[in-house]
This record gives sequence, structure tokens and C-alpha cells, in this order.
Amino acid sequence: MRDATRPADGAIHVPTRPVDARFVASYSLAYMSVALMLIAPLLVTLALKIRSLVGTEQAPESLALVTGVGGLLTLVAAPLFGRLSDRTGSRFGMRRPWMVLGLTGGVLGITVVATAPVVLVVLIGWCLAQVAFSALQAALVAVLPDQVPVTQRGTVSGVLGITVPVAAVLGTFLVQLFQGSQVAMFLAPCAIGAVLVLLFVATLDDRRLLEDVVRSWSLRDVAAAFPLSPWRVPDFAWAFVGRFLFISAYAFLTTYQAYFLLDRVGSAEAEVPRQVFVATLLQSAVLVVASLLGGRLSDRSGRRKVFVAVAAIMYGAALFVIAAADTFSGFLVGMAISGAGFGAFMAVDLALVADVLPDAADSARDMGLFNIANALPYALAPAVAPVILAASGDSYPVLYAVAGTCALLAAAAVIPIRGVR
Repeated sequence: MRDATRPADGAIHVPTRPVDARFVASYSLAYMSVALMLIAPLLVTLALKIRSLVGTEQAPESLALVTGVGGLLTLVAAPLFGRLSDRTGSRFGMRRPWMVLGLTGGVLGITVVATAPVVLVVLIGWCLAQVAFSALQAALVAVLPDQVPVTQRGTVSGVLGITVPVAAVLGTFLVQLFQGSQVAMFLAPCAIGAVLVLLFVATLDDRRLLEDVVRSWSLRDVAAAFPLSPWRVPDFAWAFVGRFLFISAYAFLTTYQAYFLLDRVGSAEAEVPRQVFVATLLQSAVLVVASLLGGRLSDRSGRRKVFVAVAAIMYGAALFVIAAADTFSGFLVGMAISGAGFGAFMAVDLALVADVLPDAADSARDMGLFNIANALPYALAPAVAPVILAASGDSYPVLYAVAGTCALLAAAAVIPIRGVR
């Protein structure tokens, strides 16, 4: 791996040497680990934990409160930790210290959630987990522009794209495996994720700032983590809007699919973990193929926009199929279609974003700002969903139709981008 430092004159070193398969594998497993530690609770265990504490009627509102507040905190944490990472002159590197600190705090937060006796403690633990994992994720995602040359970003992004569904499958499998112990349902994903992150931390040839360009942190640096005019960087702004709309659709699906199965399909509560696992496994099998194929074709064709737009349209169609389903089989059909759309979108969209970053000197800050588009939907969707459900007479099909519309709008947001084809 090449030296990824900033030269003494302050110029930005652009990666040009290809990354090897060992790096891609280690990076992808670490990237997957963050999703594993967060998605397993979001898919099943957090909803069931809250339901066990407050009962069926209050569960949706309490879940909205916990996920909403946690999501809002990530809006500040992601760009802030990204900015601090860009200014870190540690002898251990720019990204490594934040990976370790973020992992430690995140596992502690999940432990608090797992052992919480009341919803307030769940809220505190989830907020700690969200903030800490934001630091970990901000450092990890910055590795892409730090280490991977432009000609490989579509391919590497395609591999990264499959990590979310793999994490979902592994997470739901672990949840049902430890169904008899709620604490184990939360902590088993953390144990596996922590090992994989630490392995990557130990082998990463981290980018480093040379002593003569390291600056002390200041309040100005902290403040500079946030303002970024969309008029000055329109391509980045449109990419942000597209990701925000797409993840909003995904947030509606994942956050409320357990309740959809209980209410719309009529599943028994004991069946839900298994059904979520089966659906996630099917979705992921399709997603892996779409992600790897989409990323590779994007690199070969030199195009990003058309892949992102078509994938978003496909995902929107899948959500309308789910909205119309009233059986588990129908739900599975929609989940399979969603796998193709989600895989292709996440594979190519990440490469598109890396190509239109506003400032190479602040790649972690900018990727942290972009991560708001990943985090904000998890704050807004749970807050908006009860309103949609109340207005529609507790209709989950209407909720998922709204989600499908968000995905279609995400496809439209790609059109104005001019910096990439």
C-alpha cells in the first residue's frame, strides 16, 4: 500500500496505486461491522426491546422517540468527528484513533440498551451508540478517498455496497440464534463487529499528516465542520438530496417492517425474527449480485448517474409491491426486487459521491456531512411515520407507498449532477 500522507508543502496526495484484494476484503469487513452493530437492533431487537418495556400500543411512539433522537445526534456527530479526523496528527494516523474510540463507545452504548430497565435508559444508550459509531463510520468512510484511486472506486464501492445486506443477514441470523436471551441478541453482533474492526485497524497503512502541516484544533475548526453552501457545490448537494430521499425510503421499510408483518400480514410475534431473517436473506442474495455487477459496470463504462437513477426507480417499485402485499409470500417478492435496486444504488452512489467531494483536504469532513443524508432519515422517518399512520387509519401499505415515492424522487435528484456522467 502506498504512503497516504500529505506532503510537507500541504498539497493533497491523490491515491493512484491500485489497492489489492487483501485491503478490499479487510476494509469491507470493517465497513460491514458498523452496519452489523447498528442494523441488527434496528431490524428486530430494538423494536422488540421497547415493546417488552411499554407494550404494544405505546411501542411505535417510543421507538420513534429513541431512533429519532439518536438520528438527530448523528447529524452533528458525523461531520464533527470527520473534521476532527481530518485534523488529527497522531503518530497512529488520522483515522485509526477515531475508529478505536468510536468502536469502544458504540459497544458500550449497545450494552446499555441491552440491559436497560426503562425506555429512558434505552434512549441514553442508543444515543451513545449512535454518536460513537458516527465517529467510527466517519473515519472508515474517509478511507475510500484516502486510499482508493478513482479508477477502482466503483468496484470497491460495489463490494462495500454488499456489506449492508450481509450485515443484515448476519445480524438477523444472530438475533434468532440467541432469541432466548435479549442481552445476547444485542451483544453477539457487537462481539463479531469489534473483532473485524480491530483487525482492519491493526493492518491499515493509515494516512498521516506531517508535523509541519498539523494544526491545533480550534473552535473555528469545529464550526467549519458544518457550513457548506449547496450553491457553491451543487453536484455534492444534489447527491446529498438523492441519498437522503433513498435512505428515507429504506428507513421506512427497515424501522417498521416488524410491525408491518404483525399488523398487515398477521404474523405471530414469535414468527417475526425468523420471517425477517428469511426476507433479509432473499433480499441480500439479489443485492450482492446487483451491487458487484453495478459497481464493475460503472467503472468500465465511466458512468455513474444512469446506474443510480435506474436503481432508485427499481427500489421504489419494490416498495409499492410490498405496500400491496397482504401475505408473507407477497412481502418476499417485494423484498427480492428491493435487493436489486438497493444493491445497485449503494454500489454506484458511493463512488459518485467520492468523485464529487468539494475538498480533498477535508474528505472525512465532507463524507461526514454526506453521512447526514444517511442518518437524518432515521430521525425523520420515525417521527413522520406515526403522522402518516394516523392520517391513513394505521395503514402500513400507505406508509410504504410514501416510501416508494421517496425512492422515485431520489432517481430524479441525480439528473442535475454535472461533474460526473
